[in-house]
Amino acid sequence: MVPRCGPFFEAMVRAVPNAAEGGLLKQGLEFMPETIFSWKRKKEVENGVPLVRFGRYSDNNKPVEKVEKWNVAETLFKEKAYHKSIAVFFDYLGDEWAENVSHQATETGGTFIFYQGSKIIRGFYNDKTMEAEVALAEMPAPSVPVMRRLLEMNFSLYYTRYALNGDKLCMMFESDIETANPSKLYYGLKELATKADKQDDLLVQDFTSLLPVDTEHVAEIPLAEKEVKYSFMQQWIQSTLDLVETVDADKFSGGIAYILLALAYRIDFLVVPEGKLLLNLEKIVDIYFRKDDRQVSEKNGEMIEEFMKLQARSKEEIFPYLFRSRYTFSIVMPQAHKTVADAIYNANQNIAWYKENKHFEIAALISEYGIAYCQYSYSLPRPITDLFQLFMMINYPDYFAALGIPTDYYNKEKDEFNKESILAAIEEIQEGWRSKYPELKMREDKLLFDGRMAFNQSFTSEVEFLNLETK
Repeated sequence: MVPRCGPFFEAMVRAVPNAAEGGLLKQGLEFMPETIFSWKRKKEVENGVPLVRFGRYSDNNKPVEKVEKWNVAETLFKEKAYHKSIAVFFDYLGDEWAENVSHQATETGGTFIFYQGSKIIRGFYNDKTMEAEVALAEMPAPSVPVMRRLLEMNFSLYYTRYALNGDKLCMMFESDIETANPSKLYYGLKELATKADKQDDLLVQDFTSLLPVDTEHVAEIPLAEKEVKYSFMQQWIQSTLDLVETVDADKFSGGIAYILLALAYRIDFLVVPEGKLLLNLEKIVDIYFRKDDRQVSEKNGEMIEEFMKLQARSKEEIFPYLFRSRYTFSIVMPQAHKTVADAIYNANQNIAWYKENKHFEIAALISEYGIAYCQYSYSLPRPITDLFQLFMMINYPDYFAALGIPTDYYNKEKDEFNKESILAAIEEIQEGWRSKYPELKMREDKLLFDGRMAFNQSFTSEVEFLNLETK
């Protein structure tokens, strides 16, 4: 299975009186355009109003000074200054903007809390040991099937273990203080956090006797935002299924697979589903990438069936899985830019036949697939995510407009691009990351603006050739 992924990308909103007409503005929310790209993001200025978020969190975006914290933590550990090493490690791990980590030094060691999706991980360390624990679910009565499931899953863990604490199912990480080096802490706590965030939903879903626990920190999003996300998810599914119906299922099986997967990645990035809804989306992607002997057309049929099930769900079934979470770890690994470049190149190579036979919409979506696959599957450097965000704003301006985010990059009705605005946004992204990626430069003269298909192919091809050497 290719796992979901991707760094999260935030656009902020705040409540204002007498808001203007249009999109979420009708609901009293105003988009703050200066925060559209991540290097200018700010905290809310109005009493904890939630953010409009896009994509998944990535820890592959730390500034140079944060990366240096890791080296300091390793040096301190080698000098046997264990407590200082751990304190600096948590400084490295923290994302101040996301407020995902809290660490407090004490006379005998320290305590810490950090967040991963719907879970809170709590722990402490002293002169002998370091321990971390996360509650998965409440088990009011003993259950043999549940305990058997946890026992079986224990065999797949490297650093952690499942445990029972009173009536709560937990996961635990433990280490002697003398072996708690930064690498062990990173991979151990990452396993603890990411497995717990996944398993709490699965356990509660599979065993009705279990109850959710420790989820008070999860933030609701405005009803208006939920309405927009639900509406556009339905629209995207229907338009994709309509497009599939216009071509032969066997002759076009490859193209159909591309556009179905692009749809799944689009929903993941723009709607940001959580919990059971996310698991359903991952299941759709898994259908295609599962290693078996089935024909692509058969897999496409199964993916279509799952999308139709998703489309048939009511708002009441979808809304509980649209909420805000804080993250500390990405659930997928970074990749060399060549891996990203190869994925984009391979997708764009496959649009030639569709272009020649005037299937321009399918060709445009195949180009979208290439970069969206990377966003979903890898922990990308944030400038790539910023460019992907811009790409999606250009391709789906009506969605962002409905959220109250003004864009003037592309007029869908006229199929016309605002070249100046697009180039200015690209330059802003590049300039914002210049200190970390001094050679980051898109060849703007290579971009084509004579139709969405041509633009998508040229834009993603330029992402393919970016130089992401760090300073």
